[in-house]
Amino acid sequence: MEHARPIELPMHAAAAAIRTAAEAVGPRAVIGVTGAVAAGKSTLARALGSLVVSTDHYLPNYETTAEHLRDLPESSDLARLALDLAELRAGRATRIPQWSFEVHARVGELQIEPATLIVVEGLHALHDLVREQVDIAVFVEAPRDARWARAVSREQAGERPWPVAYLEHFFCTVAEPTFALHAERYRTNAHFVVRNA
Repeated sequence: MEHARPIELPMHAAAAAIRTAAEAVGPRAVIGVTGAVAAGKSTLARALGSLVVSTDHYLPNYETTAEHLRDLPESSDLARLALDLAELRAGRATRIPQWSFEVHARVGELQIEPATLIVVEGLHALHDLVREQVDIAVFVEAPRDARWARAVSREQAGERPWPVAYLEHFFCTVAEPTFALHAERYRTNAHFVVRNA
């Protein structure tokens, strides 16, 4: 897909428009979905297709990674993610790592089969290493207060078992400033910007 200024869409209209763009790519397309913590990346990714690869699975082992480095793209295995996406894009099955929010480390691997639509979502789904395998780039944005409320709800639902006090610390001192280092470049280079108010 050619790149000009990003097309801005509300969340409720995004999935249909992005799927239409993906159909024009060819027999197989990779959609990259990024955004800050709790912006709505996973929600949009699930609405787009059944094969979703999360960058979370390429995170480092937290026990051996200093806290302030954990969300940096350099700490994730984005080179492997790019290789895995290349395999899927070529129509070949591949094995991807499985990372657990219970133990904050990899817990194995999972064999996945290719699909006509492949969605990669996460904080650094549009990082340069990954971007080469992405046909359609999507940036999801939402107000900070709304994202924080969603992050707290997610924790309270037991999805990521951190105490809210530690979540607030990580959100404010690691997740937000780390993503902010890359956000403008990701947004500028996106084909679509999705507003999730």
